[in-house]
Amino acid sequence: MWRNIASNFLTFLVLIVFLLGGVILWGQNEYAAQGPLDEAICLQVPRGATMRGISNRLEQQGAVSSGMIFRLGTEYGDKTEALKAGSWLIPEGASMREVTDIVTRGGASTCGTEVVYRIGINSLTVEVRELDPSTNRFVERAEFNPRDSDIEVPAIFEQVRERADTRYRIAMAEGVTSWQVVNSLRAMDVLSGDIEDVPPEGSLAPDSYEITADDSRANLIARMRSAQDAILAAAWEGRADDIPLNDPYEALILASIIEKETGVASERGQVASVFTNRLRRGMRLQTDPTVIYGITEGEGVLGRGIRRSELRAATPYNTYVIDGLPPTPIANPGRATIEAAVNPLDTDLIFFVAKSLDPGDGHLFAETLQEHNDNVAAYRRLEAERANQ
Repeated sequence: MWRNIASNFLTFLVLIVFLLGGVILWGQNEYAAQGPLDEAICLQVPRGATMRGISNRLEQQGAVSSGMIFRLGTEYGDKTEALKAGSWLIPEGASMREVTDIVTRGGASTCGTEVVYRIGINSLTVEVRELDPSTNRFVERAEFNPRDSDIEVPAIFEQVRERADTRYRIAMAEGVTSWQVVNSLRAMDVLSGDIEDVPPEGSLAPDSYEITADDSRANLIARMRSAQDAILAAAWEGRADDIPLNDPYEALILASIIEKETGVASERGQVASVFTNRLRRGMRLQTDPTVIYGITEGEGVLGRGIRRSELRAATPYNTYVIDGLPPTPIANPGRATIEAAVNPLDTDLIFFVAKSLDPGDGHLFAETLQEHNDNVAAYRRLEAERANQ
């Protein structure tokens, strides 16, 4: 009897330890994950403020998903007593870990005026933003494309460039190629120096990077590469046990394909499960973005449909012809997509097709070929309806 009681108690303890470990891992992931802010805010930290009070304010302002997790993260990192008074800019998408770093590292207050260089898919824009004291949020004052020689640079841009307290930031979108990043950085006159070679595809972390006037382009690239190395290493360490990937580089390749296939955050796990299931079954990935990358080599966008001859061509990136993954990533995937690649949803999904003609609507997923064919037929009807309008 006592032996059974001891055995059951031991089993109970193991279960508690297992559950506690899962909760801790979940909390760590939440602390490091991209935050909920869709636009930057200015966080005022008065003298004498506590981390508990600031965590509540951050949650109220929508800068963190959980004030409790934020507090626990600062305590775990011994940052609770390091809070610095001042006005701190919290950029959009900042993780709790990044917010902690901002409010504890000190230095000059960063709110006021900022110039944001946004690197998008085949696009580059410059935004001039000023803080609205009544809302503690930034208001856009001007936006332009620095590559467009036919436009006149807004006067406010020249004015803020003369101010010593102007803050500069580079926001790199998920899914841009390394060539697009380098091409954009070369067009930014706020940076200095040159970049000798285009970095390996996939090696740059999409994120928001604070810079100062005359920062080196080469140093910025090094920061982007270091950040991606850290993201990939952490994701690989926390990968699912049964994924059909041999090393972190293969995870990066798969993540880049997922990134190019969907811009809908909520379906990354589903897209990851489709490609994971295909790899497990020895099926070809059959994904258009890899074919396009083989044609453009990441330099700009294709700007037209894929030709049938290109779908049949035996190239290293044509996943309609080759087995498995292409030889390199096809873009620079973000943190969330890398994590989805190594921890895909557990599904039997094999196929997907666009839900509508608007890419933002996402995809329809299917487990069987018949279901997929029905979804494709529905999409073709939408195309025909638009053509007849």
